[in-house]
Amino acid sequence: MADPLGRDFLFCKFCGTMLRMESNHVVCSSCKFKKNVQDVADREISYAVTAEEIKRELGISLFEQPQGDKGETQLSKVKRACEKCQNPEMYYSTRQTRSADEGQTTYYICPRCGYRCQES
Repeated sequence: MADPLGRDFLFCKFCGTMLRMESNHVVCSSCKFKKNVQDVADREISYAVTAEEIKRELGISLFEQPQGDKGETQLSKVKRACEKCQNPEMYYSTRQTRSADEGQTTYYICPRCGYRCQES
């Protein structure tokens, strides 16, 4: 079955293994299928990856700025001056980012300017 995005030239048509370049041929390391290098020369694949896709793949979820009573998670407030705009209060969230015997990381966000910082 041909790849609808046209990427099938990278893979062996018999076993699906990725082809590797050898002098004037591309070769399948599993079944030893060979294809002339000219068949894949000047072919290019490109794709775009969004920040959201990367975060989802890595299991990263960043907290968002509070939006009032819209059913969203509310962050706690703390009396801590923002380093950027000197706003006297910031929102915070904590997360255990290291091993369990070490302290948790506290993430702060300024509701006025959006400045973000963390404290380990």
